[in-house]
Amino acid sequence: MNPAAEFDVIVYGATGYTGRLVAEHLARTYGVGDVKWAMAGRSQAKLEEVRDEIGAPKDTLLIVADADDPASLEAMVKRAKAVITTVGPYQLYGDALIAACAAAGTDYLDLTGEPNWMARTIAAHHETAKKTGARLLHSCGFDSIPFELGVWFVEETAKQQLGAPVPRVKGRVRGIKGGLSGGTAASGAATMAAIQKDPSQLGVMMNPFSLTPGFEGPAQPPGNAKAHDEDVGADVGPFMMAVINTKNVHRSNYLMGHPWGRDFQYDEMTILAPGSDVEFTQIGDAGPKPGEGPTKEERETGFFDILMVGIAADGRKVKASVKGDKDPGYGSTSKMIAESALCLVKECADVEGGVWTPGAAMQGKLVDRLTKNAGFTFTVES
Repeated sequence: MNPAAEFDVIVYGATGYTGRLVAEHLARTYGVGDVKWAMAGRSQAKLEEVRDEIGAPKDTLLIVADADDPASLEAMVKRAKAVITTVGPYQLYGDALIAACAAAGTDYLDLTGEPNWMARTIAAHHETAKKTGARLLHSCGFDSIPFELGVWFVEETAKQQLGAPVPRVKGRVRGIKGGLSGGTAASGAATMAAIQKDPSQLGVMMNPFSLTPGFEGPAQPPGNAKAHDEDVGADVGPFMMAVINTKNVHRSNYLMGHPWGRDFQYDEMTILAPGSDVEFTQIGDAGPKPGEGPTKEERETGFFDILMVGIAADGRKVKASVKGDKDPGYGSTSKMIAESALCLVKECADVEGGVWTPGAAMQGKLVDRLTKNAGFTFTVES
């Protein structure tokens, strides 16, 4: 963190679909109170337009910065304790910004679900960030905060109810309604293109431990075929985001010093039984273009409901759920990344520099903030 910075948070990409939602959340929730924040993007005129459309105060500072102009990014990050970026695909547009934050000691938060790029940034910037104090956080949205914190919460529940963490957790998507933005579709396309160009990147995508350098855990449940799950009393099938979320969960365990064990196993699947409520728009040829996404009504009527089942070595179980009150990818994600940034700079000054996951860096502090300000509920279930 850059403690002498002018702003607590700068939202970079504030004129894009998701960046606008992040800025809107900050404006509505904090106004001109004790949070000092600014909006950044490529166009002064567009920034002014978005500022007025979302009802942000007229004196909200606007900063012109461009991914193609590293000097503008370097100047921007020096003014912030933390920079939120929604400008993806990150493997195409993110390198200069994360490098600038690592060098300046400025905290960095993104929404990437691109493990191939994440593995590269860990190799490139973790040691630098440790020296400068920058906390660099990937995947601060629906991938992967509800899953990371869901595992953390069910493990804390296991410690209370069973006396110890459990070596096996199942993530089961019990209900979901929401859609993808054009940015998400573009990130998926960029990852596929990168793999075609460099087939070795497929190994990064397939390895659940590709984000834990130097550590390779046990074989993991595959989660890629329909099966019956006795622990939830229902059929389950593959979940499209498991390939990202499982890696972040294992990185969390790794960063915290393996509190859940070096033999920890985790998988994610969708409940297919009658009564489950799963409606999630998948990427397709006719998907949205960058800058497009769900309507306000679709965001407002969306939700997610994730069940976590923790299983002890002796078969005893604990269950907990994580729920969100807006569409997961955008209505909830915009609140997640905004609150993650504020939690990091205001409540986690003791967290050292490095490339972190949000769950490992902030743990229960982030659970509390998301419950208070982002429409989350964390519940122990019987």
